[in-house]
Amino acid sequence: MLRAEAKSADIAAGRMGAKDRAQRRLEAAIVWREIARRSGDAVALRRAAAGAEAAAELFGRDRRPDGWARARCEQAFCAMLGAELFGDDGLNAAAEAAFREARAAARGGLALPLAEVGIAAIEGRNRMGDGDAQLARVTAARFSTPIVGLRTLTRRCRAARLLAVEARLVRADLLLGWGARLKDRDLLQQALNEAELAGEGLDQAYEPLSWARVAAARGQAMALLGEIGGQIEPLADAVTALADVLNELSREHSPLDWARVQTALAQGLQALGEAGASERAYEQAVTCYDRAGLVFKETPALALRAVAASNRALCLARSAELTGDLAVLDAAEAAFRIELTALSAGRDPTAWALLQVNLARLYEARMDITGKDRGERAAAAMALNAALDVFAEQGLRSLSIVAAEALDRLDATTPVRRRPAA
Repeated sequence: MLRAEAKSADIAAGRMGAKDRAQRRLEAAIVWREIARRSGDAVALRRAAAGAEAAAELFGRDRRPDGWARARCEQAFCAMLGAELFGDDGLNAAAEAAFREARAAARGGLALPLAEVGIAAIEGRNRMGDGDAQLARVTAARFSTPIVGLRTLTRRCRAARLLAVEARLVRADLLLGWGARLKDRDLLQQALNEAELAGEGLDQAYEPLSWARVAAARGQAMALLGEIGGQIEPLADAVTALADVLNELSREHSPLDWARVQTALAQGLQALGEAGASERAYEQAVTCYDRAGLVFKETPALALRAVAASNRALCLARSAELTGDLAVLDAAEAAFRIELTALSAGRDPTAWALLQVNLARLYEARMDITGKDRGERAAAAMALNAALDVFAEQGLRSLSIVAAEALDRLDATTPVRRRPAA
């Protein structure tokens, strides 16, 4: 239905006698971007970007500055989505430039608060690797003014209300990312509060997708809080909340949102398995990752695919450790090697390094199960040193700690020569 609406909007905008063709082009671009966000379709995203560019040309910066600024914001949101889906950081730089131009040109309306939200979101993404909790709080506070601005515009523009919800979701996502990296309970609690505020006023019957995204963010925050505390009851509550979202969200409605919730549920089950040493929880997590993989296979360029694949293999490794089943471990190692072959270290160094850390975990698990070292220790040390170099270059302190702790475990039995971190 959404694709049909986008095609109809394109036809309406292309008619010679169409009223306000610039606005029709902008509306078509917004619909195409939503299709890309739900499906990960690169063609739909290119159509959205092209439509926004055409709208900006038709508006004209001098003739209709607010319309031009709104179209530039839409171009920037397309670039941000491309960076999120396909891991291209250069698109974030292009988006930031477009947002700043839109902010300078806007005289009022939706464009000004949207540009402020976009600039804050990109700066937050770029600075997430700094490992500074205070910076996270300052960045999150920058969203407050544009969110208030969007809520003020709700009476004049119906779209402003859902755009304000979207802005809160962006802030919650940034807080979740920062809190997970820094293991900061306060930041994760802020993310949970933000998700709850975003859900206020949403009608599940008429706005099911927005409700599902908000509920999923809330469930993720609950799961991360439970993981930090290592407590089973909060993790079980988070898993139940995420499962409830999947009961209301269908794969056909929004494939990528469905896959993201499946991945979040799998991560919650994974944390539950770690907290309670539960083989059953790990098996359920693998099942959720497999379901998400049905969507990721259709869009193989997705950055989230590498994270899901590595976590799936890690669940298999932990399950093998609990049961002593080497066949499960062999399957996990094969999955890692396939993923490493398909992944470029230059394009996505963090995902590549995460795969190296988890591959080293498999080697370590094999030694623990068999009680023998057939070269696994040296291979694990090599993988961990390579990952540690990447994490240091990217400024990922929490992940560097994970790799360093894994090296320390190897050092506890046999000294391992470390390479100095970059």
